[in-house]
Amino acid sequence: MSLILADAWVITMNARREIWERASVLVQGDRIAGIGTRPSLEHRNPDARVLDCRDTIVIPGMVNTHTHLFQTLLKGLGDDMPLKQWFTCMTGPSAAVLTRADVHAAALHGCVENIRSGVTTLVDFMYVHPVPGLGEQVVRAYQETGMRGFVCRGFINAGADLGVPVPLIENAAAALADARALINRHNVPGARVRVGLAPCMIWTVDAAALRATRALADETGALISTHVSETAFEIAHAQQHYGMTDTQVLSELGFLGPDVLAVHCVQCGSADIGLLHAHDVKVSHNPCSNLYLASGVPPIPAMLKAGITVGLGSDGPASSNNHNLFQAMKFAALMQKGFHRDATIMTAEKVLEIATIDGARAVGLEADIGSIEIGKKADIAVVDCVDPFMTPLHNPVSALAYSALGHEVRTVLIDGRIVLENRTMPHMDEGAIRRGAQRAADGLAVRAGVAGLRQRAWPMRVM
Repeated sequence: MSLILADAWVITMNARREIWERASVLVQGDRIAGIGTRPSLEHRNPDARVLDCRDTIVIPGMVNTHTHLFQTLLKGLGDDMPLKQWFTCMTGPSAAVLTRADVHAAALHGCVENIRSGVTTLVDFMYVHPVPGLGEQVVRAYQETGMRGFVCRGFINAGADLGVPVPLIENAAAALADARALINRHNVPGARVRVGLAPCMIWTVDAAALRATRALADETGALISTHVSETAFEIAHAQQHYGMTDTQVLSELGFLGPDVLAVHCVQCGSADIGLLHAHDVKVSHNPCSNLYLASGVPPIPAMLKAGITVGLGSDGPASSNNHNLFQAMKFAALMQKGFHRDATIMTAEKVLEIATIDGARAVGLEADIGSIEIGKKADIAVVDCVDPFMTPLHNPVSALAYSALGHEVRTVLIDGRIVLENRTMPHMDEGAIRRGAQRAADGLAVRAGVAGLRQRAWPMRVM
């Protein structure tokens, strides 16, 4: 079926960064087949369905380069804690008692959140496996919602002495064997959902496991994602055990490469940035999480100046509280402006780039997604620009980066298939998904012994 998205602002994100007013986009099958005026596209495609997109902004579907979908069930339980306490007192104990039903419910809800905020490609970093089969539950949620992206099969094989719950510690060989099986099952030519690798971080994965991960990625071509230099703790641990920063350790081990997506990089110094650039490592920037956990302000301007590809991530809802990339765009710009006291250091145009085309580059999919160009995949978001928060409108890029809250997304296509239309998901029962996620969240909090964290300083009462 052919579809015309008619009479919108079209922000192409092509090499010339062209923006067209009152333009229309032709979708045929899973690809973008034309960009032009509505009459010209209708004339050449008289049988096409026409979707009236007046008063909207059409953008490439955004790329969320980092989240933990299981954490959808943990929203609000880790508020106002530094990362080490947040993990050892709440996230770790909760992850240790996850069930397959929990993970499926969380992943479904997280995919719905992402789609509703204009995300069409998602990288899930699934690093906790207290029971078998959890990675497959995330893949299943992607397939059911229509999401594109990567389910990165992560693991932890060390760190009990630092507070990692024992049920989360796996044998590295067994974890990588499971990852290999998932890769063999899902990474087929043309797959919309692929499996990657995700050794958690330097203090929870030993050197031998990092080398083994590198070997498996070389063999299979799988994407690797790992947390790098998120807090001062990682740096101190690496210095104590290896005599260098964690980035330098990864370089010495031969782990770094163009297929590595390094997450956070908050504490990276100039030497670390040089190594990331030398190995063509990509970076996932997660501003909301970095501020929520008080991890710090990453040197994103220095990375961009060095020529490093930077994508945008929401991080897990246990440390950002939702999957909204519109919020992440605004925080990405404002945190750098305030920190550097330079209003020009991170612009609206740049944060939209890192949310779209640069995010596509970060995961190796820039040939297929990230811009609205003929021949590319029809991964598109249609954003209402007559919402009160968006008007009056002078510049559509500014409106997206600084005015939008995320609820303005009206319609979303992935692979040319409408997964959200007029703010409704035609193929999903969102009410059932929300109720299922709430039941799973309530049960998980009780089993993990963290339900009391919801009470906080002010008492909660039932009338």
